[in-house]
Amino acid sequence: MKYLAAIILITICNTSGMALEIKTVITIHATPNKVWEILTNFKAYPEWNPFIKSIKGQVLVGEKISARIEPPNAKGMTFKPKIVTFIKNKELSWVGHLLSPGLFDGKHKFELIDKGNDTITFIQSEIFSGILVALFKKKLKINTKNGFVAMNKKLKELAEK
Repeated sequence: MKYLAAIILITICNTSGMALEIKTVITIHATPNKVWEILTNFKAYPEWNPFIKSIKGQVLVGEKISARIEPPNAKGMTFKPKIVTFIKNKELSWVGHLLSPGLFDGKHKFELIDKGNDTITFIQSEIFSGILVALFKKKLKINTKNGFVAMNKKLKELAEK
C-alpha cells in the first residue's frame, strides 16, 4: 500500500498540472482612485462582491488576513493568506496555502493599470502551484474563473456609476 501511495504521489508530481494561472482582464471607465476605494473597502464586500465574501484583518504587507471566497457552483472556503503587495491605486496581492506550503498554494493579485482619460485595465489573477493543483484543475478553470469574472463585472458596475 505504501508503494501505491508513492506511485500516486509521483504521478501527481509529474503531471503538467502542478501550476495553473487564471487571469481575467476588464476595462473600467473610472479613475484608479475610485476603483481602488471600492476594491479596498473590505467591509462592503458582503454587500456587492459575488466571489470574495469577506476580508478581515489588517491589510498590510507581511500581515495575515482572513478571506472567505465562494466561487459559483462550488463549496466556499475561508483561508488565511499573507499580504505580499499593497501599492495604493496599483496592486494588492496575497499568498495562501492549503494545510502546508507546497501542497496547494495560491498567489492572488489585483492590478490596476491607469490608461488615462479616467480608464483603467483591471486584472485579477491567481497562480496556483503545488502537488494538489492537478486534482482541482478543472474546478479552478471553471468555478474560480467564473468567480473572478463575476467580481470584475460587479466592480466595473459600481465604479462606473
